[in-house]
Amino acid sequence: MSETADRLRRYLEDELGECRNEDLQARLEDLDRLEELLDEDVVSNDVQTLSALGNETRYQLVRLLVEADEELCVCEITPLVDVSDSAVSHAFSKLVDAGLVTKRKDGRWRKYRATNRASTLLTVLDGSR
Repeated sequence: MSETADRLRRYLEDELGECRNEDLQARLEDLDRLEELLDEDVVSNDVQTLSALGNETRYQLVRLLVEADEELCVCEITPLVDVSDSAVSHAFSKLVDAGLVTKRKDGRWRKYRATNRASTLLTVLDGSR
């Protein structure tokens, strides 16, 4: 028996008072199903998304766009945050890459809109306070 299975058996014995082979197999199957949820691409995408929100400027930009609930020109947004134009541009680039914001060029103006994913994430954050 592998070290992992032996350790799990000891754990189940502590939890259940005894551990039959069926208990161990059932728990190993449950854990295998959980492991399948850790798809590399999904995890990587989610970490990129959460990382994009992990910066104050980027979070503020997403929050503004979600609250506006409409497309805004970068010229409307930049005065609302206390950072340089280049910092706003860099922040928006990361947010677009993370799938939290869409960008559209309209002549010489760049317009941004929060995605459904951004709205959903902020709704969850708001609801968990």
